[in-house]
Amino acid sequence: MKYVLGLGANLGNRLENIEKCIECINLTPSTKVIECSGIYETEPWGYEKQDNFYNCVILAQSLLNPHEMLGLCLGIESGFGRKRKILYGPRILDIDLLFAENAEIKTENLTVPHPHIRERRFVLEPLADIFPGGECYGYEFKSSLKSTENQYVKKIKEKINY
Repeated sequence: MKYVLGLGANLGNRLENIEKCIECINLTPSTKVIECSGIYETEPWGYEKQDNFYNCVILAQSLLNPHEMLGLCLGIESGFGRKRKILYGPRILDIDLLFAENAEIKTENLTVPHPHIRERRFVLEPLADIFPGGECYGYEFKSSLKSTENQYVKKIKEKINY
């Protein structure tokens, strides 16, 4: 199954945290990062009293099912030392499971597609790097770029192909 994951960090060495996160995902058996968007500096969303983030989106192929992929993401975050103290607060690493191919899931622990994609330019801009047509697995997101124009996003590193 193909997964689209959103990665973000605003504590420590933000770029290094994202790059090491991608390495961790690639070290997972039967899981491979296929593509990585550019890396963007972005303003915080939801809780503004914190430093800017670095964000990107990756496309990965895995034999893990969506709940196992969520477990992998949470495990990697924990391994980096993530503490969940403030909702949308500062974090050394954040991994959001945005899409699990065409799957639609709504459980207590997992909602796919991620419910806040269209509100977050820090997801939309990198998503457009990988899906330039503005659609990901039948989910149209291009029209949301206009409504999020007021959110600060600056590309700091170009797209990486694996």
